[in-house]
Amino acid sequence: MPQRNRLAIAMAVLLGVSAGCTKKDSPPAAQAIPLDQVVPSTAGPTQPQVVLEKTFSLKTSATFPFEIPSHAARPHLHGIFQSFVGKAGGVSDDAANIEFVILNEDQQTNVTNDRPSEALFSVESSHNQAVNFDLPPSMNQPVKYYLAFHNAQGSNSSKVVEANFRVDF
Repeated sequence: MPQRNRLAIAMAVLLGVSAGCTKKDSPPAAQAIPLDQVVPSTAGPTQPQVVLEKTFSLKTSATFPFEIPSHAARPHLHGIFQSFVGKAGGVSDDAANIEFVILNEDQQTNVTNDRPSEALFSVESSHNQAVNFDLPPSMNQPVKYYLAFHNAQGSNSSKVVEANFRVDF
C-alpha cells in the first residue's frame, strides 16, 4: 500500500477516535432549593422539650399547641396520658375514657370551624395511653401542632386528665 494511503487511513482513524472521545456537555445537575433542605442541628443532641406536663379538668375538650423549630430532621413526640372520673387518682376505667388526637395547623383550623378533618394521630376511647409518634420533618419554618383531648360524654361526665408529653428533635 502506498505511503500516502497509509497516511490518509491513519488520519481518518485518529479523527474518528478523537471525535468519539470528546466530552459532551451534560445537562446541569438539579440544584437543591435551600427551603427544601432538612439539616440536622449542628448543636448536637438536645434534651427533650416539654410539650405538656399538666393535670387538668376536661368537660368537653382541651387543646394544647406546641411548636417544632425549623430544620428539625426527626421530631419525635412521646408521652402518656391517663384520665379519671371526677378527680385525679379517682376511678380510671372505661367510664373515664376520652379521645386524643394530634393535629397540624390546617387540621386544627378545620376542627375549629366545624369542618371535617383527619388527624395525624388519634386514639379513641382510652383512659390510659402511651404515645410515640414521629412528626414530619420541618423545613425552614417552625411548624405548629396541637394535642387535643375530647370528652365524648360531654359535661355530663367531668373527667380529670394527667398528661406528660415531650418532643425530641
